[in-house]
Formats: sequence, structure tokens, C-alpha cells
Amino acid sequence: MDNTAKRLLQRLVRRIPSQMLKTTLDKWSRLTAAQRQSMDYTESKWALTEKLLAICEENELTVKHIAELEMIHVIENPNLGMWYVFQLMDPQDDAHSVELTQFKEQFKSHLSELIRHVSIKIKKHTDEAVWIRIAWGDTFSRPNHLKPTYVVHYLQTPYVFLTSPTSKQKPLLSQALVLSTRYQAIKDANLSGRKLTAIRDLLMKQYLQVFPTKFPSPLAERNCVVSNLHIEKEQAGSAANRHQMACEAFGDGILPQLQSAVYKIQMLTQMLPCSLLMFHQLETKFRDHTNKTMTERDEPFKCVVKFASTNLLESLRHSASSGVASTPVTPLLSSVPLKGKNYFVITDNGPGPSSQMKPSQK
Repeated sequence: MDNTAKRLLQRLVRRIPSQMLKTTLDKWSRLTAAQRQSMDYTESKWALTEKLLAICEENELTVKHIAELEMIHVIENPNLGMWYVFQLMDPQDDAHSVELTQFKEQFKSHLSELIRHVSIKIKKHTDEAVWIRIAWGDTFSRPNHLKPTYVVHYLQTPYVFLTSPTSKQKPLLSQALVLSTRYQAIKDANLSGRKLTAIRDLLMKQYLQVFPTKFPSPLAERNCVVSNLHIEKEQAGSAANRHQMACEAFGDGILPQLQSAVYKIQMLTQMLPCSLLMFHQLETKFRDHTNKTMTERDEPFKCVVKFASTNLLESLRHSASSGVASTPVTPLLSSVPLKGKNYFVITDNGPGPSSQMKPSQK
């Protein structure tokens, strides 16, 4: 084993929890049954690493074999890194007929033509996802297996999920993907997150959606104490109406665990969309006419508003359902599940009331 293989194995064993290491090694076909049984998983990580290094040396394993082990761990634990989504555009007539063998051959061929030193490993997962591990080199250096890029693509869909490549690698990867999938272009889908399963379920609508029904307009909120059955009935109807609208906007049941949504605002202060800010007390900091710093500026106002939660869609649904946020839900928030995005650029689309402002497609 060379130094790169040793370093990759050491880092990988440190990353994998001890209780998961046995299962991961069992799925790796590079150790004999006797070698797997000789591992004592109650030992320290240092002792486990030294034992595994000795076995791999004995088996004359290379960095490509260790990369297979890393790939098994990443596929089994897809929610450990930051994933970015790209969307393939303008499919050719035969795009929907591309199958795995054809895709593998085309992708490896195209990427190898674009960059001299590159290591590519492709594996199909049980959920039909095609996983690609790319170790990048360049004209003069060998592939760096310590900083690989992972790509996930479901054949016959236009979506590609990947860990962040560098600005130099992205055009090469994009071109290889476009050519091997029979599309004509690829663009940033403005969706990212640390949970691959969450952003996949959001894009592919793999959660319970609620479609609009005929409901009366929401009743005005009252702070009075419930004193009779008629008022109680009205308030129950209002709560049910809010819940229906919240579910129509964000879905019902268990929702994809999206963790954030970012709104980048670039417009004149007078045109700021009130509906972007969920709470009135935050809104008034921008809309107060005595605030000359804000109201007397000639240049466009720029800021970033970020909503973050362990489950953003669940939080937004609860805010609307409970009455903390107004209903019907503003398009600035309902666009997250509707458009499958969590990054929006809000710009001045022309004169008109702030309620007409919508997230741009940028």
C-alpha cells in the first residue's frame, strides 16, 4: 500500500463509528471471512486501524480498493455532507432510453477525454440511484483520492445531486453529464442541503401532498375568551381552515427534512416585499419612515434573509397552521416545496405593490 492508500484508510476508519465498522467491512469483498472474524471491534480506533492496515498490506490492496470501502460508507450514510442539485435541460429524443451500461461507458469516456488524470468509480444502488465517485487530477498530477467528488443521478430523471466540485472541475463534470445523459444543457437548481434524502424527496414529490379544496376565507382572529358554542365553532372552523392551507402549501404527514431557505434581496427600499418577513415586528424595522438610513437611500438595498430549522417545512407548516404566520401562505415561502428550491433572489421586477414581488428564477 502506498501512502495515499494508508492515509485514506486511516481517515475512513476514524470517520466510521465503531458500531458501524463491522457492517461496512462485511459489505466490502476485499477481506476473507477469517480476516473479518479476526477484527476485535471492542478495541480502540487506533488498534482497529493498525489491524486493518496490516490485513490490507497482506492482501496487497491499493488506493482503488480503499476507495471502494469509502464509497460503501458514503452510500449507506448519504446525509453526512452538503449536497447541491443541478437540473439537466432540453432532453434529446433518446434521453429517456439511456440505460446504466451505456451511461457508465459514455460518462467515463467523456470525462477521461476532458481531463488526463481522473479516477472514476460508478455503482448502482438498490434504490436505482447511480453513484459516481470522482478523484480528480490534472495534466501533471495523479488523482487526489483524499478529496473526491460524489455524484448521484437517477436515470430517466433530470436531477443530479453532487458534493461541491471546484470551479475548475464543475464545467468538466457538467459537460460529461450532459453528453452521457443525452441532454443539451445543465443548470444550477438552487437547492442544497445536508440531507440527500430530503432534497431528493422534495424534488421528486415523495411526500404526502394536499391539494386545494373549496374553503371559505379565513375568519378574522379574535382575542376574546370563548363564551359560547357558536364562537367555539367559529374558532374551530378558522383553525381547520388554517391547517388546510398550511398543508396545501407544505404537504401533510412526514415532510422532507430540509434545513434552510435563503432569500437574497436586491431592490429599492420602497419596493421591499412585506410578505418576505413573517413577523410584523421585523417588518417595521425596514418600513419605518423615520428610519432615514433606510428610506433615504438611492442605491438598491441588499440583504440576505435565512430561515433555518432541523425541519424547515415542518416549522413553516406549524407557523401557518397555528396562526403565527398569516394564511394564505405567501408565495415566498410556499415556493420552497412548489418549485423545489431553497435559494431565491428577490429583485425589483418593476413598479407595483410589494405583494407582487416574487422570487426570481435566478
